Amino acid sequence: MRQRAARDQQRLDSGAAASPKDLENLQREIVSLAKRQSDLEDVVLEVMERRETMQERVKELSLRLESVQAKAVEAETRRSAALKELDAEGSKAVKEREIVAGAVPADLLKLYDKLRSQQGGVGAARLYQKRCEGCRLELNITELGEVRAAPADTVVRCENCMRILVRTADSGL
Repeated sequence: MRQRAARDQQRLDSGAAASPKDLENLQREIVSLAKRQSDLEDVVLEVMERRETMQERVKELSLRLESVQAKAVEAETRRSAALKELDAEGSKAVKEREIVAGAVPADLLKLYDKLRSQQGGVGAARLYQKRCEGCRLELNITELGEVRAAPADTVVRCENCMRILVRTADSGL
């Protein structure tokens, strides 16, 4: 466009066009080319501004991404450490259970394991202030009387959830 406008301006300045009408048409074309060039320059400036804005946004998002990735790596490290710790605690609990299970009569251990598998992993529950902590229900007066009357070495079960009740000083008996 610039070349064409320069060429038309040169023709106009040289007077090479024969008629005044041709000269007038050249002038209009030069004005039209100048306006078109101005419009295109405005578009180019707008695109450049948008490009700069987008580049800044890309930088900002890149920094945020790096931050999030760093936090993810940190969280992964903490998760791995926590899993190792849980594995160690689990191993310790299994060893402790083996020791305790060795001291429990075989028939009681068999009953406990059966109840545990039926009750979602909890086969025995503490009796705390007249309430079974397995099902969270309070024992009625008749059930409490039976638990009180039972000898200390007798296995007592909750009538509601059928778990083995563990009697303590806080049982409320």
